[in-house]
Amino acid sequence: MCGIIGYVGKKQAFPILLTGLKRLEYRGYDSYGFSIFDEKGGIFLNKKVGKISEAEKDFLGMDIQGTVGQAHTRWATTGKVTEANAHPHFDCAKEIFVVHNGIIENYGELKNKLINEGHQFSSETDTEVLAHLIEKFLKEKNKKGEKRKLEEAVKEALKLVKGTYGLLVMSKSEPEKIVAARLSSPLLIGVNNGEYIVASDPIAIAPFASNIVYLNDYEIAVITPGNLSLEKERAPEKMEYESEEAEKGSYEHFMLKEIMEEPAAIESAIKGRLISQDGEVKLGGLDSIAGRIKDIQNLILVACGTANYAARTGKYMFEEYAGISAETDLASEFRYRKPILSKNTAAIFISQSGETADTLAALREMKRKGVLTIGVTNAIGSSQSRETDAGVYIRSGSEIAVASTKAFIGQLTALALMSVYFGRKREMAMVMGKRIVDELSVLPDLAQKVLKNSSHIEQIAKKYVLAGEGKGFRNFWFIGRKYNYPVAMEGALKLKECSYLHAEGIAGGELKHGSLALIDEQFPTVAICPSDSVYEKMVSNIEEVRARKGRILAIATEGNEEIKKLAEDVIYIPKTLEMLTPILAAIPLHLLAYYMATALGRDVDRPRNLAKSVTVE
Repeated sequence: MCGIIGYVGKKQAFPILLTGLKRLEYRGYDSYGFSIFDEKGGIFLNKKVGKISEAEKDFLGMDIQGTVGQAHTRWATTGKVTEANAHPHFDCAKEIFVVHNGIIENYGELKNKLINEGHQFSSETDTEVLAHLIEKFLKEKNKKGEKRKLEEAVKEALKLVKGTYGLLVMSKSEPEKIVAARLSSPLLIGVNNGEYIVASDPIAIAPFASNIVYLNDYEIAVITPGNLSLEKERAPEKMEYESEEAEKGSYEHFMLKEIMEEPAAIESAIKGRLISQDGEVKLGGLDSIAGRIKDIQNLILVACGTANYAARTGKYMFEEYAGISAETDLASEFRYRKPILSKNTAAIFISQSGETADTLAALREMKRKGVLTIGVTNAIGSSQSRETDAGVYIRSGSEIAVASTKAFIGQLTALALMSVYFGRKREMAMVMGKRIVDELSVLPDLAQKVLKNSSHIEQIAKKYVLAGEGKGFRNFWFIGRKYNYPVAMEGALKLKECSYLHAEGIAGGELKHGSLALIDEQFPTVAICPSDSVYEKMVSNIEEVRARKGRILAIATEGNEEIKKLAEDVIYIPKTLEMLTPILAAIPLHLLAYYMATALGRDVDRPRNLAKSVTVE
């Protein structure tokens, strides 16, 4: 959940590392650090608490020399947020320097053994164990009786480690070399005319290289000027990433930019995939399993966080339109269950990054059990996209803000496409397929129409921040039914992660089973109530809240004037098919969270205690 970048080449490393680190900051931003070797054998080592974007001015005028270096921006896991716990970590003699993403599960045991051997630790982190292990093995000779190379010492050290790692190692004994290693934590190497940029995310590589090599699990790479040595040699691939995607442009925040790109996310997801005349959907990534779809009897959708809410919505889609029994599960819990599986079970894994640790662990467990695995992800070349049997890219483009918005919209759109794809290979009639496909084709325009209402949503957000006896409301229910129950949970998640206000999403019918006890004048309810098959039921739930003097903000279908009699505030969305209403309903909820958070002065792009890509369990 941290950001790594390293450089080996002919240029000065610091400007490249600094640029890359700023672009990686969304992956972790409580502290940062650099280690750079200069040509005279010296080292620039700098570790600080705080955001690199706010400290850049501190480096102005500094003469930082060196063409080999590495840097890290941290999201704390083991150890508090301190300079000592910031990366890079080093050995006793400060000759070996390590930056690391992941978690060393047996670090306590290893640390105690190393302390007993005389090693002295300077941090609370699990990562520092790696530096001392490498130090230990580097002092020993190899099986040939020769002095060990750095990569040999790294390999020996990793044999003792339990956990995950994306790892870069530098040593004063071999100052022109970086050793990289990976296990369940992404590392990529950009290649550009004899120089190499290794990072945990393509966003850091994009300004400097267009060709890339993906490291595989258990693989160790040795990088020196003009040479990249891999355990299994292979040619670099063209990187499908546009550097400008990581720029805010004229927007104040990435989150707002990405919300405003939600219509484009829908457009990208459907582009070239709709066959209107046949009521069909073309998904090339599923063609290899097309013949097996008719035999699927049970479908499991597995994901975490926001992606899990997309999965819950997809469950309704697959059951109603593909005729497949579907269930959803949190990836962090699923791998510890003993689900009843058969040869006719398939599993869909949903992850924006394709590197979510819990989701990958569940995927690998299902592959081990012989289950058909399908991926839905945004990241080309990600671990998930390479390990699933088949998959669909949502094609939403880079998402920088920690709170996922346009990727969620892309996931919902992809699941709608997949439900048609599956349905038409089973018993869905062409007329139904055509109806959904045609409605999907106009969905970007409908989404754009919702965004035109942004100033109205901003006014409501500010009113709620200032309301409640002048102190602002601090607690919210979000309620919905059927397709929009998961969207209620999504709306609540966005509000609490961006504004730090308490919010919970709940099925409308569950209010009276305990949750109504919390309702009063200071506890508003956001009711997602489009004009669909459960509208009357939602009206009943709204009435239950009103009877307890609760305030209602309704998300309703255009043309519904009656809802104004029940709600203090109304945000309208265009009419569409019931299965597609979650896509439109989520947009005003994203805007509401954004505007409330900014009105409260929150850092919406980098909320406290959170990071973008959760690559540790």
